[in-house]
Amino acid sequence: MSAPATVTLDRARIAELTAREAKRLDERTQGSLAMYGRANQVLSGGVASSYQARDPWPIYLERGDGPKVWDVDGNEMWDFHNGFGSMVQGHAHPAIGRAISARYASGTHFAAPTEDAIVVATELQRRWDLPKWRYVNSGSEATMDAIRIARGLTGRDTVVKIFGSYHGHHDTVMVSIGIEYDKIGDHENLASLPYGAGIPQATVDMTVAVPFNDAGAMERRIDRLIADGRKPACVIMEAAMMNLGVVLPEDGYLQAVRELCTKHEIVLIFDEVKTGVCIAPGGATEKFGVKPDLVTLAKALGGGLPVGAIGGSEWAMSAVEDGSVYQVGTYNGNPLGMAATRASLLEVMTPEAYAHLDALNTRILAGCTDVIERHGLPGYAVGIGSKGCVTFSTAKVVDYETFKANQDAEMADLAWLFNMNRGIFMTPGREEEWTLSVTHTEAAIDRYVEVFAELAADLTA
Repeated sequence: MSAPATVTLDRARIAELTAREAKRLDERTQGSLAMYGRANQVLSGGVASSYQARDPWPIYLERGDGPKVWDVDGNEMWDFHNGFGSMVQGHAHPAIGRAISARYASGTHFAAPTEDAIVVATELQRRWDLPKWRYVNSGSEATMDAIRIARGLTGRDTVVKIFGSYHGHHDTVMVSIGIEYDKIGDHENLASLPYGAGIPQATVDMTVAVPFNDAGAMERRIDRLIADGRKPACVIMEAAMMNLGVVLPEDGYLQAVRELCTKHEIVLIFDEVKTGVCIAPGGATEKFGVKPDLVTLAKALGGGLPVGAIGGSEWAMSAVEDGSVYQVGTYNGNPLGMAATRASLLEVMTPEAYAHLDALNTRILAGCTDVIERHGLPGYAVGIGSKGCVTFSTAKVVDYETFKANQDAEMADLAWLFNMNRGIFMTPGREEEWTLSVTHTEAAIDRYVEVFAELAADLTA
């Protein structure tokens, strides 16, 4: 039997289901409401980060174990959020726990190098085939330092980034993110706009945004910048996937960008904070066979501890080695973080672990695709490594412009509520994806698909 034709979703039905599911979630999270009352007295907005906020109140978690988490109301959930993709190892992995415990007994901080820092860098060098490494404590620090290294190396100021990509919360990259469709600008001359208040206009003007998956548009914009005496110091981009759900690079795109940057001696930075150890042992470099000048890692790197890293070629890192760029930080290479990272890389994120993640993602993508086809939903499932999502669009999303043109915010909001009420903990936000962990099982995957099927049935009944 052929799949039914794509249905036109009933917006009134979506609104009805959203109201029903929101009421149900509110009733199930009264403990979070009480904790929000306390938190709001001492934490701005009741949360530690604006990305943790939610209306009418955040969901406060109490503990996690393997592939599951429990909130303060005792609701047990399969964790597909995984700390914005940081916990691909699963919660409280025993190998990482043993390493942290042993390191704690020997001292947790010295602001001096330790052997684990060397072991970790050696493994990262092997995985990414980049010779020199430095540490930081977050993804924002990693991209901030990488851009500074590029500027110091080249003596130039302008930064080229992908329109709609998030690279952390420092001023240079808080540009052209979350922009309304009618403010994007011309495809060949995309707007540079601040992401919120507090970002100097002079900084915004130094960051130039170009579309994803269009090397020709990037080349033409760079040519215009060079003609204006503004040759870029670097191109920074999410290589493995653009984080709008999941938007994969088209065939040949990364290679074309690599050739363009080499031609003009522009530093190519792959931001793999989200993907890094999550999609392959060597991230996008291994997956797509394209090597950047600098790569930034964080999130899942530390196995639950705040660890980031910058890897680079001899050319790119020469600006650090000759002392012209100061890459510093009191907690860089913190012994506790290095111990956790060493255990994660050598004992947890093994070839067998990646095979397991690939098999699980194949299963969840196949299951979601089957649901979409059986119910004629407008959308498609897409994924890579431990990452994936359902994009509620009949058109293929290839960049920010097509994402905003086809975004179904109402469906994304409903899907989140539906999951949360049925034991599937997902990232709050319309542009996020699932992250699997090595502790996820086929039962977890099947439950996710079951919940998605229930949503589809409710929508199309």
